This record gives sequence, C-alpha cells and structure tokens, in this order.
Amino acid sequence: MQPLLKEIRQTPLLWMLVFVPTVLVAEAATPHSHTLLFVLAVLAIVPLAALLSHATEAVAAKTGDAVGGLLNATLGNLTELIIAITALRAGQYMLVKASIAGAIVTNALFMLGACLLIGGLRYHVQEFNRSGGRLYSGLLLMATVALLAPSAVADLDLAEGEAIMRKLSIGLAILLIVAYGLGLLFSLKTHKELFAGAEHGADEAHWPIGLAVWTLLVVTVLVALVSEIFVESVQKAAETFGMSPAFVGFIIVSLVGAAAEFAVAFSAARKDRLDMSVSIALGSASQIALFVAPALVLLSYVVGPSPMSLQFWPGAVTMVMIATVTASFITSSGRSAWFIGALLIFIYAVFALTLYVVPPAGQGMG
Repeated sequence: MQPLLKEIRQTPLLWMLVFVPTVLVAEAATPHSHTLLFVLAVLAIVPLAALLSHATEAVAAKTGDAVGGLLNATLGNLTELIIAITALRAGQYMLVKASIAGAIVTNALFMLGACLLIGGLRYHVQEFNRSGGRLYSGLLLMATVALLAPSAVADLDLAEGEAIMRKLSIGLAILLIVAYGLGLLFSLKTHKELFAGAEHGADEAHWPIGLAVWTLLVVTVLVALVSEIFVESVQKAAETFGMSPAFVGFIIVSLVGAAAEFAVAFSAARKDRLDMSVSIALGSASQIALFVAPALVLLSYVVGPSPMSLQFWPGAVTMVMIATVTASFITSSGRSAWFIGALLIFIYAVFALTLYVVPPAGQGMG
C-alpha cells in the first residue's frame, strides 16, 4: 500500500478522492438533490479515473500495450455497461441506445483525436502499429453493418415488424458476440505478434502488479457506484438545461462514463505510446459495438420491462458509420500529427452540436 499512499500524497488531483464517500453519503441522505449529486459525481469520477490510470499503466508494463489497452477498455466499458443496465431497467431505451452509439463515436473520434492531438503537441510526428487499427476498424465496420440492417427494414408493417425486429436483433446480437470473441482469439492468441507495441524504456517505476490489480478492481467498483448515481441525477439535470435524452446519452453519459479510459489513453499519448492509446480508443469502441450492445439486447429480456431491439434512429447509425470510416482512414497510415487529432475532435463537435440543436424525433425507442 505504500506506493499507493505515496501517490495520493504527492498528487493534488487524487486529493479529490474525498468526494467519493461524499457523493455516496449525499445520495443516501438527500437522494432528490439531483443538481448536487450531479456535481459531486463528476468531481468523484475525475480522481478515480486518474487512479485507474496509474494502476492500468502498471499492469500494461507487465503485459504489454495491447493487453493493457484491452484491459483498460474492458474496465472502462464495465462502467458504461452498468450505466446502461440502470437505464435499461427503467425502460429508458432511447437513453440506452444513445449511450451505446455515443460511446462508439466518442471513443472513435473524441478519444482517438484527443490522443493524437496531445501526443502531437509534444512530438512532431508519432508512429503506431497499423495492425491494431485495422483490426478494430474492421470489427467496427462489421458492427455498423449489423446496426444498419434493422434500420433497413424499419418500414415493415407495425404489427409484424416488432416481432421480426426482435428475432433479427437476437440473431445479430449472437453474431456480434461471436465475432468479438474471434477477434480476441486472433489478436491475443493466433496472431498476437502482429499487434506487439514498440519497446519502451524500463527506467520508469511502476506499482507492484498485486497492488495494481487490487486497485483496478476496487476503483472499478467505485466508478460503477458513482456512475450509477451520476446517470440518475443527470437525467433531472438535463431537463433543467433543456437537453434531450439522446443528447444526454450520446454526449454526457459517454464522456463521463469513459473518464477512466481518457486518463489512461491521454497519459499514454503524452509518453509517445500511441499503440496503447489507439488500442484503448478503438478497442473500447469495438468492444461496445460487438459486446456491450448485443449483451444489453439479451439482458433486456431479463431486466427490462420489454425486449430491446438493435434498431437505432437513422442519425445514430449515420454518425457511427462516419466515425468508423474516419477512424479507419486515419489509422491506416500508422503515423499521426496534432492537426489530425484536431480534425477528429471537430467532427465530434459537429455531431454534438447537431444533437443538441436538433434532437431525434424518437425513432429507435424499442
């Protein structure tokens, strides 16, 4: 525990960990103070994300950037999965689908773009392994096609269309999960040599692996608890600020839910470890598209008031497709500079502004 306590003492940002018990106590004492809970939840997630960053870097130092990036993406998406399950249980399918589509776009555009910008401001030109980008882009493209298929048959007769959509969604969910499993087998087992990152100096001290793993587990649970409070309070706050459920899920929930991944990916980019940054950004996006989304469809039969389909409103599918094609194009060269990252962030800003000004009319609710 000494390295952990030393890190907390020396890092002012981690002093904000005091907000973690504060928000938990406030939620129990004043559960209807939504504005207060919203602010406290955001203040609590920030230091937890920083702590998760240190722990994940320590694990990545032992396992390599590819596995480290996958581990961080998995832990980060666990939080987003819990947020989505909370909304799923309440029957808020628009919020669930918006958070799914938003998480894919946020990771593929905003997180990747910010990593390229942050790294590019420090290094003139950065290089990374193209194989990882190609794999994740291919998986994202396959997932986007699966999201596009239900929208293509959305004009079916309403009476028959609902039953057909549910059958189609179940089949697509199974196919996506199988594809994701095969992707893991390909990248971590049969062709893992293609995804090895560049060697980095061993002069940087890291936490012991045991402490790092326990910190990852504990912090992940705390982030999940705080995120659940956040999603419950942000919905009321959204009504106050005139935000639609689609904007809340697509932008706000996605950004806050991925805070832990942001911290690790940005830190890796500053250290010229773009292999890990790309692995986190695109790996997280593909994991949401091929595992989290279909898992939520299957879980809706258990915890939801009614089954949820994979039919998204057309705008969401369009934005996911654009994000996928853009990320594939950007990562194909294996090189980047700061302006490329800035362009990705501007594309994301266009989507955010459009959703805020022109919210969807309610398609894809079920």
